Amino acid sequence: MDGLPAGRKRPTRTPQAEAQAHPRAMPRDADATRQRILDAATEVFAEKGYHGAVIDDIVAVAQTSKGGFYFHFPNKQAIFLALVEALSPRLASTVEHAIAHEQGAVAKVDAALRVVLDLFARHRRLSKILLVEAVGLGHGFDDKLIEVRGRFIALIKGYLDDAVNEGAIPPLDTDIAACAWFGAINEIVVRWLVANQPATLEDALPGLRQLLLRSVGIHLPD
Repeated sequence: MDGLPAGRKRPTRTPQAEAQAHPRAMPRDADATRQRILDAATEVFAEKGYHGAVIDDIVAVAQTSKGGFYFHFPNKQAIFLALVEALSPRLASTVEHAIAHEQGAVAKVDAALRVVLDLFARHRRLSKILLVEAVGLGHGFDDKLIEVRGRFIALIKGYLDDAVNEGAIPPLDTDIAACAWFGAINEIVVRWLVANQPATLEDALPGLRQLLLRSVGIHLPD
C-alpha cells in the first residue's frame, strides 16, 4: 500500500528530516521544551541554590533528557544566565503594565513602589534567583547582575524624571535617587527572602514608602 517491499519497515526520520518535513511544528516543540527546562531551572535554583543544583535535578523536574537539556544549554552556567536574562524584563514589564492607568508622575512613583514589592512577594522563587542566588557568582554573572539591576534602576529613574519635569518634586539627581531607592528595596526584599524579616513585604511597605517618597520631596499626610 505504501510502496515499501513486504517485510521492510519505513526508516525512522532523523530530527533534521523531521524539521524539513514539518518546518513549523519543530520550532514550536523546541521552544516549548526550552521553556519547560527554564521553568524547571527556576524551581531547582530557588530551592537548592546555584551551587547546590545539578543538571540532573533540572532534567528530572523538566521531564526531559540530558540530550534535550544540552541541545538548548551547554552547561549550568548558561541556563542560569539565560534564566536571569529572561526574568528581569518580565518583571519590569509587569510593573509598567500594572501602573499604566495611574495619572500623574507622583502617583506612578508611589504605585511603582507598591507594585514592585507586591511583585517580589508573589514571585518569591524568581526574586530569590535575581536578588540572592545571582550575587557573588563571579565573572560572567557580575556583568549580568549589573545589567539586571540597571533595568530596574532605569525604570525608577524614568518615573522620577517625569515627576521632576511635571514640577511635582524638586529638581534632583534622579540617577543617584533611583540607585538609592533600588538599594533600599533590594535590602528589604533580601532580608525577607533569607531571614523572613519582615514576616511579609506588605509589613515593610508603609515605613519604606514614607522614607523613599520623602527622600525626593514628596511629603505624605500624617
